[in-house]
Amino acid sequence: YTFGRIAGTNALSDVYAVGGEPLVAVNLLGWPRSKLPAELAGEVLRGGLDAARLAGCLLAGGHSIDDPEPKYGMAVTGLADPDALLRIDAGRPGLPLSLTKPLGSGVLNARHKATGQVEPQAIEVMTTLNAAASRDALAAGVRCATDVTGFGLLGHLFKLARASGVSAVVDHAAVPLIEGARAAARAGYMPGGSQRNLDWVLPHTDTGGVAEEDLLLLADAQTSGGLLVAGELPGAPVIGELVPRQDAVLIIR
Repeated sequence: YTFGRIAGTNALSDVYAVGGEPLVAVNLLGWPRSKLPAELAGEVLRGGLDAARLAGCLLAGGHSIDDPEPKYGMAVTGLADPDALLRIDAGRPGLPLSLTKPLGSGVLNARHKATGQVEPQAIEVMTTLNAAASRDALAAGVRCATDVTGFGLLGHLFKLARASGVSAVVDHAAVPLIEGARAAARAGYMPGGSQRNLDWVLPHTDTGGVAEEDLLLLADAQTSGGLLVAGELPGAPVIGELVPRQDAVLIIR
Protein backbone atom coordinates (compact mmCIF):
# COMPACT_ATOMS: atom_id res chain seq x y z
CA TYR A 1 0.00 0.00 0.00
CA THR A 2 2.78 2.43 0.90
CA PHE A 3 4.68 1.50 -2.27
CA GLY A 4 1.57 2.39 -4.28
CA ARG A 5 1.07 5.71 -2.47
CA ILE A 6 4.68 6.73 -3.08
CA ALA A 7 4.60 5.70 -6.75
CA GLY A 8 1.33 7.54 -7.32
CA THR A 9 2.56 10.68 -5.58
CA ASN A 10 5.76 10.56 -7.61
CA ALA A 11 3.86 10.27 -10.90
CA LEU A 12 1.58 13.18 -10.06
CA SER A 13 4.62 15.34 -9.28
CA ASP A 14 5.53 15.80 -12.96
CA VAL A 15 2.31 17.74 -13.52
CA TYR A 16 2.77 19.89 -10.41
CA ALA A 17 6.37 20.60 -11.42
CA VAL A 18 5.18 22.63 -14.43
CA GLY A 19 2.37 24.39 -12.56
CA GLY A 20 -0.40 22.09 -13.73
CA GLU A 21 -3.33 20.32 -12.10
CA PRO A 22 -3.67 16.55 -12.67
CA LEU A 23 -6.94 15.56 -14.32
CA VAL A 24 -6.84 11.84 -15.12
CA ALA A 25 -4.37 8.98 -14.68
CA VAL A 26 -4.05 5.35 -15.72
CA ASN A 27 -2.26 2.62 -13.78
CA LEU A 28 0.82 0.89 -15.20
CA LEU A 29 1.55 -2.37 -13.37
CA GLY A 30 4.14 -5.07 -13.86
CA TRP A 31 3.64 -8.02 -11.51
CA PRO A 32 5.36 -11.42 -10.98
CA ARG A 33 2.18 -13.47 -10.74
CA SER A 34 4.01 -16.70 -9.93
CA LYS A 35 5.93 -15.11 -7.04
CA LEU A 36 3.64 -12.55 -5.41
CA PRO A 37 -0.11 -12.90 -4.72
CA ALA A 38 -2.67 -10.85 -6.58
CA GLU A 39 -3.94 -9.53 -3.24
CA LEU A 40 -0.61 -7.76 -2.75
CA ALA A 41 -0.96 -6.12 -6.15
CA GLY A 42 -4.39 -4.99 -5.03
CA GLU A 43 -2.83 -3.19 -2.07
CA VAL A 44 -0.34 -1.45 -4.39
CA LEU A 45 -3.21 -0.28 -6.59
CA ARG A 46 -5.18 0.86 -3.53
CA GLY A 47 -2.24 3.02 -2.46
CA GLY A 48 -2.06 4.61 -5.90
CA LEU A 49 -5.79 5.21 -5.89
CA ASP A 50 -5.61 7.01 -2.56
CA ALA A 51 -2.79 9.25 -3.86
CA ALA A 52 -4.88 10.14 -6.91
CA ARG A 53 -7.97 10.81 -4.78
CA LEU A 54 -5.96 13.13 -2.53
CA ALA A 55 -4.93 15.04 -5.66
CA GLY A 56 -8.49 15.20 -6.98
CA CYS A 57 -7.34 13.21 -10.01
CA LEU A 58 -9.56 10.62 -11.69
CA LEU A 59 -8.02 7.15 -12.02
CA ALA A 60 -9.36 5.58 -15.21
CA GLY A 61 -8.22 1.96 -15.18
CA GLY A 62 -4.85 1.02 -16.58
CA HIS A 63 -2.65 -1.73 -17.96
CA SER A 64 -0.85 -4.69 -16.39
CA ILE A 65 1.65 -7.31 -17.54
CA ASP A 66 3.37 -10.35 -16.05
CA ASP A 67 6.83 -9.15 -15.03
CA PRO A 68 9.79 -10.78 -13.23
CA GLU A 69 9.80 -7.97 -10.65
CA PRO A 70 7.05 -5.66 -9.35
CA LYS A 71 6.75 -2.28 -11.03
CA TYR A 72 4.03 0.30 -10.57
CA GLY A 73 3.39 3.84 -11.69
CA MET A 74 0.86 6.06 -13.40
CA ALA A 75 0.61 7.93 -16.66
CA VAL A 76 -0.92 11.28 -15.68
CA THR A 77 -2.57 13.92 -17.84
CA GLY A 78 -2.94 17.43 -16.45
CA LEU A 79 -4.01 20.93 -17.39
CA ALA A 80 -1.86 24.07 -17.16
CA ASP A 81 -2.04 27.67 -18.31
CA PRO A 82 0.54 27.99 -21.12
CA ASP A 83 1.16 31.62 -20.14
CA ALA A 84 2.00 30.70 -16.54
CA LEU A 85 4.00 27.48 -16.82
CA LEU A 86 6.78 26.67 -14.40
CA ARG A 87 9.64 26.21 -16.85
CA ILE A 88 13.12 24.80 -16.39
CA ASP A 89 14.65 27.38 -18.74
CA ALA A 90 13.20 30.56 -17.19
CA GLY A 91 15.78 31.15 -14.45
CA ARG A 92 17.32 34.62 -14.20
CA PRO A 93 20.31 35.98 -12.24
CA GLY A 94 19.35 37.34 -8.83
CA LEU A 95 16.53 34.89 -8.16
CA PRO A 96 16.72 32.95 -4.88
CA LEU A 97 16.43 29.17 -4.90
CA SER A 98 13.88 27.51 -2.61
CA LEU A 99 13.46 23.79 -1.88
CA THR A 100 10.08 22.52 -0.70
CA LYS A 101 11.06 19.08 0.68
CA PRO A 102 14.14 17.89 2.57
CA LEU A 103 16.64 15.56 0.90
CA GLY A 104 17.67 12.07 1.94
CA SER A 105 15.07 9.60 0.70
CA GLY A 106 17.72 7.86 -1.39
CA VAL A 107 20.05 6.98 1.48
CA LEU A 108 17.13 6.14 3.79
CA ASN A 109 15.59 3.85 1.16
CA ALA A 110 18.99 2.20 0.71
CA ARG A 111 19.13 1.53 4.45
CA HIS A 112 15.58 0.18 4.35
CA LYS A 113 16.49 -2.25 1.56
CA ALA A 114 19.62 -3.42 3.37
CA THR A 115 18.20 -3.76 6.88
CA GLY A 116 14.41 -3.85 6.64
CA GLN A 117 14.26 -0.84 8.96
CA VAL A 118 11.12 1.16 8.17
CA GLU A 119 11.79 4.88 7.68
CA PRO A 120 8.52 6.68 8.56
CA GLN A 121 10.09 10.11 8.17
CA ALA A 122 11.07 9.28 4.58
CA ILE A 123 7.63 7.83 3.85
CA GLU A 124 6.02 11.06 5.07
CA VAL A 125 8.14 13.10 2.65
CA MET A 126 7.60 10.75 -0.30
CA THR A 127 3.82 10.61 0.11
CA THR A 128 3.35 14.39 0.39
CA LEU A 129 1.93 15.86 -2.80
CA ASN A 130 3.63 18.85 -4.43
CA ALA A 131 0.21 20.39 -5.05
CA ALA A 132 0.43 23.17 -2.45
CA ALA A 133 4.01 24.04 -3.40
CA SER A 134 3.05 24.30 -7.08
CA ARG A 135 0.08 26.56 -6.35
CA ASP A 136 2.15 28.72 -4.01
CA ALA A 137 4.75 29.13 -6.74
CA LEU A 138 2.15 30.24 -9.27
CA ALA A 139 0.58 32.63 -6.76
CA ALA A 140 4.01 34.17 -6.12
CA GLY A 141 4.55 34.76 -9.84
CA VAL A 142 7.31 32.17 -10.11
CA ARG A 143 8.13 31.11 -13.66
CA CYS A 144 11.05 28.72 -13.15
CA ALA A 145 10.95 25.42 -11.25
CA THR A 146 11.58 21.71 -11.48
CA ASP A 147 11.02 18.72 -9.23
CA VAL A 148 13.87 16.92 -7.48
CA THR A 149 13.80 13.20 -8.23
CA GLY A 150 16.30 10.67 -9.56
CA PHE A 151 19.07 13.09 -10.57
CA GLY A 152 19.21 14.57 -7.05
CA LEU A 153 19.26 18.25 -6.16
CA LEU A 154 22.55 18.90 -7.94
CA GLY A 155 21.53 17.06 -11.09
CA HIS A 156 18.20 18.83 -11.47
CA LEU A 157 19.71 22.20 -10.54
CA PHE A 158 22.45 21.68 -13.13
CA LYS A 159 19.82 21.04 -15.81
CA LEU A 160 17.85 24.14 -14.73
CA ALA A 161 20.91 26.40 -14.69
CA ARG A 162 22.22 25.06 -17.99
CA ALA A 163 18.85 25.51 -19.71
CA SER A 164 18.50 29.03 -18.29
CA GLY A 165 22.02 30.16 -19.23
CA VAL A 166 22.97 30.96 -15.63
CA SER A 167 25.04 29.52 -12.78
CA ALA A 168 23.64 28.44 -9.42
CA VAL A 169 25.15 29.00 -5.99
CA VAL A 170 24.12 26.50 -3.28
CA ASP A 171 24.59 27.07 0.46
CA HIS A 172 24.97 23.42 1.44
CA ALA A 173 24.37 24.17 5.14
CA ALA A 174 20.94 25.62 4.30
CA VAL A 175 19.71 22.49 2.48
CA PRO A 176 17.28 20.57 4.72
CA LEU A 177 17.74 16.83 5.28
CA ILE A 178 15.24 14.20 6.37
CA GLU A 179 15.88 13.07 9.93
CA GLY A 180 18.35 10.18 9.89
CA ALA A 181 19.65 10.82 6.37
CA ARG A 182 23.12 11.95 7.42
CA ALA A 183 23.49 9.01 9.80
CA ALA A 184 22.47 6.61 7.03
CA ALA A 185 25.03 8.16 4.68
CA ARG A 186 27.79 7.90 7.28
CA ALA A 187 26.89 4.25 7.81
CA GLY A 188 27.52 3.61 4.12
CA TYR A 189 23.96 3.32 2.82
CA MET A 190 24.55 5.31 -0.36
CA PRO A 191 22.63 4.42 -3.54
CA GLY A 192 24.70 3.90 -6.66
CA GLY A 193 22.54 6.49 -8.39
CA SER A 194 23.66 9.18 -5.94
CA GLN A 195 27.33 8.55 -6.70
CA ARG A 196 26.60 8.57 -10.45
CA ASN A 197 24.73 11.88 -10.05
CA LEU A 198 27.71 13.45 -8.34
CA ASP A 199 30.15 12.08 -10.91
CA TRP A 200 27.99 13.60 -13.66
CA VAL A 201 27.91 17.15 -12.27
CA LEU A 202 31.43 17.37 -10.80
CA PRO A 203 33.08 18.50 -14.07
CA HIS A 204 30.70 21.48 -14.06
CA THR A 205 30.93 22.25 -10.32
CA ASP A 206 33.05 24.41 -8.05
CA THR A 207 32.79 22.38 -4.84
CA GLY A 208 34.45 25.04 -2.67
CA GLY A 209 36.11 22.44 -0.49
CA VAL A 210 32.77 21.03 0.71
CA ALA A 211 33.14 17.51 2.14
CA GLU A 212 32.30 14.54 -0.09
CA GLU A 213 29.60 13.38 2.34
CA ASP A 214 27.76 16.68 1.92
CA LEU A 215 28.18 16.59 -1.86
CA LEU A 216 26.75 13.07 -2.01
CA LEU A 217 23.73 14.12 0.04
CA LEU A 218 23.19 17.06 -2.33
CA ALA A 219 23.34 14.57 -5.21
CA ASP A 220 21.25 11.91 -3.44
CA ALA A 221 18.81 10.26 -5.84
CA GLN A 222 15.34 11.16 -4.57
CA THR A 223 12.00 9.42 -4.91
CA SER A 224 9.00 11.76 -4.97
CA GLY A 225 11.06 14.75 -3.89
CA GLY A 226 9.99 18.37 -3.62
CA LEU A 227 10.04 21.32 -5.97
CA LEU A 228 13.17 23.36 -6.62
CA VAL A 229 11.87 26.87 -7.25
CA ALA A 230 13.58 30.01 -8.56
CA GLY A 231 11.80 32.32 -6.14
CA GLU A 232 10.70 32.50 -2.50
CA LEU A 233 7.81 30.42 -1.16
CA PRO A 234 6.16 30.51 2.26
CA GLY A 235 7.76 27.97 4.58
CA ALA A 236 10.36 26.78 2.07
CA PRO A 237 14.01 27.39 2.95
CA VAL A 238 16.13 29.46 0.58
CA ILE A 239 19.16 27.31 -0.27
CA GLY A 240 20.98 29.54 -2.74
CA GLU A 241 20.56 31.80 -5.73
CA LEU A 242 20.98 32.07 -9.47
CA VAL A 243 23.84 34.25 -10.69
CA PRO A 244 25.21 35.25 -14.13
CA ARG A 245 26.89 32.35 -15.95
CA GLN A 246 30.40 31.64 -14.72
CA ASP A 247 33.01 29.01 -15.54
CA ALA A 248 31.24 26.58 -13.18
CA VAL A 249 27.52 25.99 -13.67
CA LEU A 250 27.17 24.92 -10.01
CA ILE A 251 28.96 26.66 -7.14
CA ILE A 252 28.76 24.97 -3.71
CA ARG A 253 29.53 26.97 -0.59
